[in-house]
Formats: sequence, structure tokens, C-alpha cells
Amino acid sequence: MLQTFFLLVLSNLFMTFAWYGHLKHLKGQPLVIAILVSWGIAFAEYCFQVPANRIGINSFSLPQLKVMQEVITMVVFAVFAVIYMGVPITRNLLWAALCLAGSAYFIFKDGLPGR
Repeated sequence: MLQTFFLLVLSNLFMTFAWYGHLKHLKGQPLVIAILVSWGIAFAEYCFQVPANRIGINSFSLPQLKVMQEVITMVVFAVFAVIYMGVPITRNLLWAALCLAGSAYFIFKDGLPGR
């Protein structure tokens, strides 16, 4: 189970940089350059995402796997946005985090499959 979690975190680090890193580093470059660089980074993301899902489906239900992915995505994105991109922390960001915690609670409330 921890292996799935860590692979998803790595996957999301690459995904976040692929989707948003070009906004900071490639502003002056042609769009095609940003797309090609993002695709290269996204390839690394898939190298972690696909194994994470294949391993994770043995321990989690599909909805649990998806919600875990989304919570990790938003946590990684929030850290990236605040620390790397300089986006201020707002009350709405904190409310969104609370909603994500609620979704994780409800999807895991009945436990893991087979337990």
C-alpha cells in the first residue's frame, strides 16, 4: 500500500511540473517548445502512474484509488503553487483542503476491500 502512495506522489510531482512548470520557465518560448518539454516530463509521470495503479488495485477499490490520486494531486499542487509559484495561501484553499479530507474520509470509511 505504501508503494502505491509513494509512486502516486512521484507521479504527481512530474505531472504538476509538466502541466504548470512551463508557466514559470518557458514563458518566452514558442508554444511548441512548452508542449514538447511538457510531454517529456509527462512521460516520466506515466512511468510512475501506471505501476502505481497496477499495484494499488490489489489493495484498494477503484474509487479509493481514484480519490487517493486526487487528494495527492491537490496536496502536491498546493505545495507547488505556494512554494514554487508563489501563490498566496487563501481561506478558499484551506476550505478546498477540508473538502478533500472529507472525500477521503467517506471513500475509505468502510475500509479496504477484503477487510
